[in-house]
Amino acid sequence: MAKKVLQDLIITTQIKGLLNKIYGLAPSDDSILKRAIEFYELQPARETRQRELESNIIEQKAKLEVAQTSKVKNRQIALEHAQLELEEFKQEFSAERFDRHRHFLEIVHEIIGLTEGDSAEDTIRKSSLVLGTIQLLSPTEGSKIAEKNEQHKPLYKAVLCLRLLDDLLTQEQLNDEFINQYLNDIPAERYQDFIEINPAAHKYFCEQVKVAVVSAALAQDIGNFHPEAREILCGKNGKEDPYRTLDIEQRKALLQVSFRETMKYVNEGIGTLNYIGNSKEDRDRFVKDEKAKLMFVKKLLKRGVNPQNSIGNLLKVPQIYASIVLSTKDSYNYKVIPKVFSVLNTNAERGACSQRVVDSFYKVVGMFPQGYGVTYIPKASDGNDMDTYEYAIVCSLYPENPEEPICRPATRGLTFISHGQNTVIETTSNLHFTQTAKRLARVSKKRLLEILEVISSNYEERRELDVLPRCWLPNDYFSIKNHQKLWNRSVYEQER
Repeated sequence: MAKKVLQDLIITTQIKGLLNKIYGLAPSDDSILKRAIEFYELQPARETRQRELESNIIEQKAKLEVAQTSKVKNRQIALEHAQLELEEFKQEFSAERFDRHRHFLEIVHEIIGLTEGDSAEDTIRKSSLVLGTIQLLSPTEGSKIAEKNEQHKPLYKAVLCLRLLDDLLTQEQLNDEFINQYLNDIPAERYQDFIEINPAAHKYFCEQVKVAVVSAALAQDIGNFHPEAREILCGKNGKEDPYRTLDIEQRKALLQVSFRETMKYVNEGIGTLNYIGNSKEDRDRFVKDEKAKLMFVKKLLKRGVNPQNSIGNLLKVPQIYASIVLSTKDSYNYKVIPKVFSVLNTNAERGACSQRVVDSFYKVVGMFPQGYGVTYIPKASDGNDMDTYEYAIVCSLYPENPEEPICRPATRGLTFISHGQNTVIETTSNLHFTQTAKRLARVSKKRLLEILEVISSNYEERRELDVLPRCWLPNDYFSIKNHQKLWNRSVYEQER
């Protein structure tokens, strides 16, 4: 492979920055997660202080009631001072909450801006880019897999939730009172053209519905970072592996704490925005919209725990999918990621989620995740299989056949390339499938080793392992700036 150039395209840099804004914990990061952790750490002292101030008001009121005439004025002043102290305390807390909400909302809008286009096709392309880039930035080997996957998962899940929402509405498989009121009577068959039919109504729909969906996806696991949850995950001494498999009782306790504290953070840590302006009519509508949106976020979170056939599947199905594709467990195995839907289907059979939604989701994402490294047998000019294989990367949602991913070739003639046309990798060419791999296995080991030596950047390490690779790890390939142009050229016009 060509010498690595430590530089990224603007869009790659933007996605890296967004990942840090969401779950980054570096000293320089001003992230949603760091702000949530600070809220949790300060919460006990804040609640104690509020109780003290409220108790002081009660005490001052009691003293005023029994005060002698000569001391009434002093007691009245003391009560007013106590009330003012509480009001100033509440205003300070409200200002902090407003700042957290503003910061959170800016990130939500950035996510929507990165993934929503001016047409359904553009939205699919942009979302494929973001999902694929997250996968290609996520390590597949080494000690940082769990840590990085945990950081990358919220954004990944949020994008999946948006695309699942669109598909369910397009197929008329989602009937929710909150969502319906913002659809402006757009029929399911015209939903993909919503932005063109009524841009203003579409913008309002995005601000209410899509902002709420992304907010719920980002906040869903934030309660795992409450001190009580961290004690379960890391142990009382703080030295346990937080990514280990918990026993049943620990798991139950963690789920209870995480859900309770997630809801508290959504309610008290973020809440609703304050109206800024002078119009009573605008203010009334704004307050109504904000309250309705917050209620919908909480409904998604509550029903996402055990959705069955409810709106909660909008969160639950992408959550299960992301937990496997970006796994934080020791059992993580890149090669078996395409088996993710066997897990989703099992969950549906057990009633943990809706089979109908799983099927819809399968149609959206396909069997192979965005950014996954596919190995395939190329065809000769006569249409016959060649006695070699090539590398490709999954680069688009909505494959016509979920088992046949839309890919961008990464090699041609066993040479890494920077440009190429999208191609559909059929099951009969994809080495992931056992029957296909058996056909190429007939090629001599000597020939396969020759191919491996040409195409692999770590040939000696892999010589005894993957003579016939069922997939490949494209992270190093993607780390080169020119190799990040896996999507349509229009995405990179700003680079010219």
